Amino acid sequence: MNEQRGSTEEPSLAELARRLRAVDTGGWTPDVVTALSDALGWVRGGTADQPVLVTGRPAGDARLRPVGTYEERYTDGESYVELAVPVAVAAPDAPAQAAAFRAAREELTSALGRPSVMGSHGDMGPFYDSGPLWGAPFVRWRGSPDTLELRAGKAGPELVLQPTDPAENWFWRQGHGEEHALSGFFGSDRDPANAGLGFPGGWTARSWETVTRSLGDFLGALPAEAAALGVGFGMPFYGRTGEGAPLLFDVACGDRLSIGCFAPDGVDAASLGWGTVAEHPATASVWRDDDPVWRVDAGGPGEPKGRALAEILVATARAAGVSEPAGLIVGGEAEYVDGYHVTYYGLGLPTG
Repeated sequence: MNEQRGSTEEPSLAELARRLRAVDTGGWTPDVVTALSDALGWVRGGTADQPVLVTGRPAGDARLRPVGTYEERYTDGESYVELAVPVAVAAPDAPAQAAAFRAAREELTSALGRPSVMGSHGDMGPFYDSGPLWGAPFVRWRGSPDTLELRAGKAGPELVLQPTDPAENWFWRQGHGEEHALSGFFGSDRDPANAGLGFPGGWTARSWETVTRSLGDFLGALPAEAAALGVGFGMPFYGRTGEGAPLLFDVACGDRLSIGCFAPDGVDAASLGWGTVAEHPATASVWRDDDPVWRVDAGGPGEPKGRALAEILVATARAAGVSEPAGLIVGGEAEYVDGYHVTYYGLGLPTG
């Protein structure tokens, strides 16, 4: 296809989202290019392998993703699995990226209503794409036959129109139980749009090294993703020992990530890397001065050292008598975030 000049008109993000939702994609067959371009006032460009719609928008042209090797097993007659429209470009640091995503999410929520799904793609996005290093949050207005998603892109947030079935088929079929088969977390609410939504099975960490990696990935991105999504996380972790399953850690994340430790007597928490409120004064707004005694302030977006934090948690759990990864349990309270029911697929830990 020969690239042509696109429309100079630039609708607002809210208006763009409304136009995308109104497009008749025609089953995402080859005619989708014509249908989309005509409906949006854009023209075709790029190549047959990498088709684009020339938008004239400052953030860049829209990309169509043809069905290829990694997509065809999840499709049923579609020729394309998504149209991704960059909506903003931000500096590459985590605070800037999170702020750009949050601004776009707030504008879309005002225009379209509360998203029916929210979460993080983690380090493996739909059809095996890799996400940005700072975090991979998304919010989704699920529909039939198409779904609209705001997704973290490599340069800034992107508005993605996609046929619903291929994306959900891909997600469902990753629930085969192998370590790291799914990453990130997935939250849905009681919106009627989620009727019939399927949830894949998770996977179970089989080594402490796997737990360290999965926890590190999760904690490192959590403040940026919480800021982008506009939610706060409260996550207790329990440790199954010979004396039950007492509370070991309390992960609290809003603007900053704070982790409290309830180390049992006999565990030298200080030597494992924990401090007190005197050393981490920002945690005083999360917990009282003496409960928990041991804690760490990991910082805001882009600041947590995920791997180091995970190593502290794993070493503490093992010192407390947790003998296997399955003995580190995410408290069921963590499943409820701002009205969404959340599954932490990327952790590989049981929830109870």
